[in-house]
Amino acid sequence: MSISDPEPGPRTSPRVVVVGGGIGGLAAAAFIHKAGLDVRVFEQAPQLGEVGAGLVVSPNAVRLLRRLGHLDRFLESAVELEIGWEFRRWEDGAILSAEQMTGRCEELYGESSYVSHRADLLDAIRAAVPPELVHLGKRCSGIDTRPDGVRVHFTDGTSVDADVVIGADGVHSTIRGAITTPTPAEYSGVCAFRALVPAEHAPEFARRPVQTLWLGPDHHLVHYPVSGGRKINIVAFAPAGDFTDESWSSTATVDELLAEFDGWDPRLIELLHHAGTPGRWALLDRAPLPRWSNGRVTLLGDAAHPMFPFFAQGAVQAIEDAAALAQCLASEPGNPEAALSVYEQVRLPRACRLQELSHERKLVNHLPDGPEQRKRDSELGTGDALRRSGWIYDYDAEAAAREVLTRC
Repeated sequence: MSISDPEPGPRTSPRVVVVGGGIGGLAAAAFIHKAGLDVRVFEQAPQLGEVGAGLVVSPNAVRLLRRLGHLDRFLESAVELEIGWEFRRWEDGAILSAEQMTGRCEELYGESSYVSHRADLLDAIRAAVPPELVHLGKRCSGIDTRPDGVRVHFTDGTSVDADVVIGADGVHSTIRGAITTPTPAEYSGVCAFRALVPAEHAPEFARRPVQTLWLGPDHHLVHYPVSGGRKINIVAFAPAGDFTDESWSSTATVDELLAEFDGWDPRLIELLHHAGTPGRWALLDRAPLPRWSNGRVTLLGDAAHPMFPFFAQGAVQAIEDAAALAQCLASEPGNPEAALSVYEQVRLPRACRLQELSHERKLVNHLPDGPEQRKRDSELGTGDALRRSGWIYDYDAEAAAREVLTRC
C-alpha cells in the first residue's frame, strides 16, 4: 500500500522524504519547508521525543535556530553559558582553564552559547514543522532506487515515493546501506554514563551556568545545568571493560558510577550520589564515510558522521547539515542528484574533521597522571580558547552552501 502525495497534481518541487524524526531529521524538515519545498518526515517511534539528556548549542547552531523563527521557544528553557569548557583536575577540583563566555561569545560570533535538554531543543525545532508533515510509527525497512525516484518501504507494509530521500535515522541507519557497504563499528573501550540530578540535590558549584569538565586517569566527567537550571546534566566517561551495549535504554546503578570515580573530589562524589538510575552505553568507533550520497539518497547527522561527544558538536553538526542541505535542494529543485552532490562537497570535509578531532580528544582527556598529563594541563591555560574555536563557532552553514553553489 502506497502513501499518497499530500497534494495530487503537477509538482513544482521535489518530494523530499526524511527518514528519522530526531533533532537532525526535524531540522532538515524545518529548513526544507522554510525553503518552500515539499517535505515529509517518517519516524519509527509512536511519538516524538529525544532520549538522553543534555547538549551544548553553540553559536554556529544558534544563528540557524534564530532564522527558523522559534529561538524564543528554545530560550525559555535553555541556559546561557557564562563560562564554557571549565577544565578541573580530578582529585581536588583545581581549575586548569576556563573560557569566559558572557559578552565575549556574542561579540566574537554574534550569538551566545547555551546548554539544553535534548527534548527542549527538539521541541523548538518541531515548532517550525507543520504537524501534518510528520508521520509517526513508521519504521523504515528499506528503499528501492529507480531512475525517476526512490520508494521507501516501512515495516507496516506501506511505502512512499520520493524524489529525494534523507537518511536521518541515526547511528544504526537503515538508509546508510544504500550509500555504502556497511562496515562493523570498532569497540572503543570507553563507555558513558548519563544522569540528570534535580538542582535542589546538587552542590552549588554544579548549579552555576558553566560547562565543567573534570579530567582524570582513564576517565573524564562533564556537568552543566539544563531545563532552565532545574536539573544538572551529567555525562561521565570510563573504561567499558566487556560492556558493549550501544543503547540509550541501557542503565547502570549509582554504585557502579561511584566506583568509577572513587577517590575524586568529594564535591563531585556528592553530586554523583544523586544520579538516580544512570543510563550507560558503549562508545563504538566508526571511521568517517568516504561519501554521503548516492543518486537521490543522502545522509545527515549521526547516520553520516557519528562522532564521540568530546567536542559537544554532534547535534549542532546535524543542524548545520540540515540548513546546508535545504539551501542545496532549493537551488537545484529540478536536479536532486546535483543538489546532493553539492551538499556533500559543503558538509563532508567539516563534519569529518570534527569527527576525527573528537576521536583524538579521548586520548588527551584520559591521560594518566605524569609528564604528558602535566604538559596537557599547562597547555590548557595558554592562549585564547574561545578564539581558537572560531573555525567552529563562526561557521555559517547556509552561507557556506551558497558559496559553493555559486562556483558550481
